[in-house]
Amino acid sequence: MVPSLVAAPRTVAEAADVMRVAAELELSVVPRGAETRLDWGAPPRRCDLLVDTYRLDALVEHVSGDLVVKAQAGMPLDRLGETLADHGQRLALDVPLPGSTVGGTIATGAAGPLRSLYGTPRDLIIGLTIVRADGRVARSGGKVVKNVAGYDLGRLFCGSFGTLGLIVEATFRLHPLPAARAWVTRAVGGPDEAYEAVQSVLHSPVAPSAVEYLSPGVVGVLLEGVPEGVSARAQQTTDLLGGEARTSESAPQGWGEYPVGTTLIDVTAPPTALSPMLTVLENVPGAGEPVTVTWSGSGNGHVGLPAGLAPAEAAGVLTALRAVLARYRGVAVVRYAPRDVRDELDFWGPVPPMALMRRVKDQFDPDHRLSPGRFVGGI
Repeated sequence: MVPSLVAAPRTVAEAADVMRVAAELELSVVPRGAETRLDWGAPPRRCDLLVDTYRLDALVEHVSGDLVVKAQAGMPLDRLGETLADHGQRLALDVPLPGSTVGGTIATGAAGPLRSLYGTPRDLIIGLTIVRADGRVARSGGKVVKNVAGYDLGRLFCGSFGTLGLIVEATFRLHPLPAARAWVTRAVGGPDEAYEAVQSVLHSPVAPSAVEYLSPGVVGVLLEGVPEGVSARAQQTTDLLGGEARTSESAPQGWGEYPVGTTLIDVTAPPTALSPMLTVLENVPGAGEPVTVTWSGSGNGHVGLPAGLAPAEAAGVLTALRAVLARYRGVAVVRYAPRDVRDELDFWGPVPPMALMRRVKDQFDPDHRLSPGRFVGGI
């Protein structure tokens, strides 16, 4: 979908003017950050105007004493992280795709291994500034963590794919940088062994920051804190995992990255679904290459389908995956896929609250001009 026009506002006021004129001209609008996840979801039905946020990249305010930061939507998370690190703080969100922006991360609700302890963007946002479809600026939340007035709007926009408004600024609560980090890893032989290893850590007192299963058969545990405590907990974790568990100060290969594959599926289910899910994905007919998986102890993960799968075969894997996850009230959502595979896949699967989501869309974007068709149900 090629846009007819591109606008790159430098300030919130300019962004509001752009959106107001777009409304007057009845233009469809698609926001863009750094394009790291622009291929997620469905292509928009229309794209008259592309709003590029790369000039909205300022650090608005950092109140280190309150562990709060406010940044514009186009600011890369990598750069924000470097600035916060100079003050011994961090925004506890992984950056699986280098260059990802504040706004794009919120709009897609993206998170990595640290979500096990710290949650996703919706859990860390305490304030949000957006431009509505009619060009009016709306703000929610505040600058202190105890202010909860705007949490609902912040959470609503997380994962909205640009269909409710243009995100221009966000305020997050921060955490101190840990003085020490260690990863304990162990190779596992199959789905049941992987499940048992993950469960042994989750139900232990070692207090991990993240627990990950990584294809082709590795369980990794991230421990953070003061050096003495991390060292002791790493030894406890090694004893728990047994076998040939190893401790390292560097992350294992694939940590915090999306699995390899031309089709990416986002999976959410209770941790108990890990073994059945891996069993379904162990031997996919026609794949040629293995299906790859990353899975967090929080019950969230990703599946990467190899390029060798024909469109119908990819659809069969997705159907089988959803069937096994349904037993645990889990869901599987396709994030991206090659064009020929897209036509065979139901990207979103069953969505029970669809009627409510349509009412929300009608409230925020009554003319359906914002990223039309990108989200579930053609919203």
